[in-house]
Amino acid sequence: MKAKARTSPKRKRTKAASPQAIDRLIATGGTVISENLKHVRFAGVALGGGKTDKTVVAVIEYYPAQKRVFLRSLRDRISGKGEIPGDEALLDILNKQEPNLNTIAFDVPLTLPKCLACELRCPGVEKCRVPVIRWMREMHKKRERSKRPNKMFTPYTERAAEIFISNELEEPFHPSHALGSNAAPLTARAYFLKRRIKTPLIEFFPKLTLWRIGCALGIQKSYLRFHRHSVDGDEARLYILKTLIDRGIAFIYHQDMRLMVENNAAFEAFLGALTAFLKYRGQTEKRPTGYPKDEAWIEYPKQDIQWF
Repeated sequence: MKAKARTSPKRKRTKAASPQAIDRLIATGGTVISENLKHVRFAGVALGGGKTDKTVVAVIEYYPAQKRVFLRSLRDRISGKGEIPGDEALLDILNKQEPNLNTIAFDVPLTLPKCLACELRCPGVEKCRVPVIRWMREMHKKRERSKRPNKMFTPYTERAAEIFISNELEEPFHPSHALGSNAAPLTARAYFLKRRIKTPLIEFFPKLTLWRIGCALGIQKSYLRFHRHSVDGDEARLYILKTLIDRGIAFIYHQDMRLMVENNAAFEAFLGALTAFLKYRGQTEKRPTGYPKDEAWIEYPKQDIQWF
């Protein structure tokens, strides 16, 4: 007798989960493991000093088929314990505890000003022919027509990205200089950390990300300008988060919502993760024409955001 050919059993086709099903699953604490729920993960880091516990990491998951963003985890008070330094604790989260991240966004500079690594004989700012310094000089001359006093830039503390954002957008945003008195220690820490992170990294400026997202959602500008204020900042953050939820853009656990309202660093880490997501979606601004090709850039959303 001829043996009957074996046929593999037919796989049952399952329908892709609806957005409502995802919301129910998340709300009940379920883990998304179905292959039908394919997602991409992004992280945002609000970096504090290496000897403090002010660093926060937010991780979001984007579900393309269901058009949903879910705040998966929010880790605050990241610091060292015993013989483990704070840097190792943060790296363990980004490299091991939160695997398969597509992009990580930092709220501090990841590169140093070009002057610090330059080995050419220095002729001074006025005569330097390095492309980025020439670009800065042209921007300075352009500002002379409208800004007085127009202080000369310092190429050993600031970068082209800070100059562009401070002068060329719809609002006067003023990110700290990469090696200014406020940012220098954090820039040094980020520069140290990035060498040990394999995931692609980007920079973001929380105030600008919030401004663009808020304006796209029609949120009143006073909330966007004062989200850091000690008096009304918590109310502003609550309103912004509720708007993202009500518009069906993000799903956020109640406890994470409360933490972001109470802790601005947690809120800004979430903004970083959203910036990374928007870059993935092609919804961040491209470098302007003529911007130095080898110079660092700060990612920020387009004015008209297409979320999904």
